[in-house]
Amino acid sequence: MIGIASDHAGVDLKSFLIADLSRTGQPIRDFGPSGTESVDYPDFAQSLCRELQSGQVSRGILICGSGIGMSIAANRFRGVRAALVWNRETAALSRQHNNSNILVLPARFLDKPTALDIVNIWLSTDFEGGRHTRRVEKIELPG
Repeated sequence: MIGIASDHAGVDLKSFLIADLSRTGQPIRDFGPSGTESVDYPDFAQSLCRELQSGQVSRGILICGSGIGMSIAANRFRGVRAALVWNRETAALSRQHNNSNILVLPARFLDKPTALDIVNIWLSTDFEGGRHTRRVEKIELPG
């Protein structure tokens, strides 16, 4: 199950991605919002991150205007590795080297076909492990 959430700036892109991923049979859980009225992005990031922590979703996608706010909000959660991605290469590297479990997209800086391409690469790319495992393990704060 993939969780997806946005703020008001990302609703249109979120809806587009949900429609396309649903056609492929990918199970999706939409954490909102449903409209374009102004909302507070941390509320939606927190809902998705809590479900990721509990195992209710295996990975997540967060979308806001720049991607920065959602990245900051998500990375405050233990076990979350949210990666702000803007092209094919960073999508692949965020999985290969950082084992990202949340993809963050900047809605105001990506067209829909590029965003979909990024999502598909991110979903289909595996973590390489090896020397990267040690580095990813060091990300988690003690306590």
